[in-house]
Amino acid sequence: MNSLLFSSLNLSADMLANLESLGYNEMTPIQAQSLPIILQGQDIIAKAKTGSGKTAAFGIGLLAALDVKIFTTQALVLCPTRELADQVAKEIRRLARLTHNVKVLTLCGGVAIGPQIGSLERGAHIVVGTPGRIVDHIEKGTLKLGTIKQLVLDEADRMLDMGFTDSIETVLAACNSERQTLLFSATYPDGIKKISAHCQKNPHEVSVESVHSDENIEQHFYELRETDRKDIAVQQLLAHFNPESAIIFCNTKILCQEVCDLLRAQGVNALALHGDLEQRDRDQVLVRFSNKSCPVLIATDVAARGLDVKGLGVVINVELAHDSEVHIHRIGRTGRAGESGLALSLVAHNEMSRLNRLADYLQKTITLEDLPKTNNVVEIKPDMVTLCIDGGKKEKVRPGDILGALTKDAGLSGEMIGKIDIFEFASYIAVHHTIARQALQHLQDGKIKGRKFRARKL
Repeated sequence: MNSLLFSSLNLSADMLANLESLGYNEMTPIQAQSLPIILQGQDIIAKAKTGSGKTAAFGIGLLAALDVKIFTTQALVLCPTRELADQVAKEIRRLARLTHNVKVLTLCGGVAIGPQIGSLERGAHIVVGTPGRIVDHIEKGTLKLGTIKQLVLDEADRMLDMGFTDSIETVLAACNSERQTLLFSATYPDGIKKISAHCQKNPHEVSVESVHSDENIEQHFYELRETDRKDIAVQQLLAHFNPESAIIFCNTKILCQEVCDLLRAQGVNALALHGDLEQRDRDQVLVRFSNKSCPVLIATDVAARGLDVKGLGVVINVELAHDSEVHIHRIGRTGRAGESGLALSLVAHNEMSRLNRLADYLQKTITLEDLPKTNNVVEIKPDMVTLCIDGGKKEKVRPGDILGALTKDAGLSGEMIGKIDIFEFASYIAVHHTIARQALQHLQDGKIKGRKFRARKL
């Protein structure tokens, strides 16, 4: 039997059927190395990045050990950011589709704690959350971890970088000591080794090479003179290359906002994504970028973790990443699925040592170019517009209900309606700009599932 097939593992028939329906046949390298160990109940320390398939690796492991008849918290997954926690919870729910009555609960900051306490009172098998909010619940006595059988520390290096060491220690102290601990990290700094020594028993070490490469990506590096402003330089690059969409990376949220403000002042449809945004605003930014109603996103690395957008035109680095692997991760968002990609990096004089490290890492000679001269204005106009209704999962609204309301009831063409995203209390619908007014009017005047909802254009 092929050892790379999921069917070679000791998994339930329901799980194997679900994996097949999801198109998961062969395991990725991290899954093939780690899943047999995880399923044996042993501790693991795995070096793996976002995009390597690590979420499915530990998600399958958690579900295989779960006893759905016992309604206590049996597994906890700690993630560095709300976005990653949401993504992990979503993936575990997909993996659990054919496993009856599995309750997965997300506990993150940035939203009211009251509803979370109510959800915990009703019970949850698997909790996914960020360290700060998990500690809040531990201290309030609303989350009991004495019954957990498995603990996952996902992107542990990022949690340490973000200053969560004390919070992680608090969580570890609250956990059942007789548990399995799975630690996933992109790098192995000393802090990770200390945490592993403190919380794991004879862990198996597995490692996979980075899944990101720059093979399909055309890279350009532009030298900035001391008189050049970075935000103006970004504007020049967008005007010269005129991509359909762009992610622009900054190392700080201050610069992130400055670049966004400048582009918006020039009439560019741009949004910023950084740690200061409230959860609802972050959701809206991610929705509008992924559904192509906002073509330009300016983001910090932490905020953009796990963001996967198809057909991205260009990645622009306003500043070089501090870490060469992070650079590869940034530019790997373009040039996906065999397509060619474009990555443009601005390099200031104080970043030359970073550039040399990157050249060594890529094993390439990097030639600095002058910024392209252009008189063009930035003309990146989105075809789509996002409409929002104040009703979501809580009101049992589904994508089909919204699509039916706009096509059957309002008579609009389904081809003019794009991505539909449903959240707890809101739904977002991408529509072609030519029908936006008509679609909004119908959502405001008509009904969905027999109910009227407030609707507006974002």
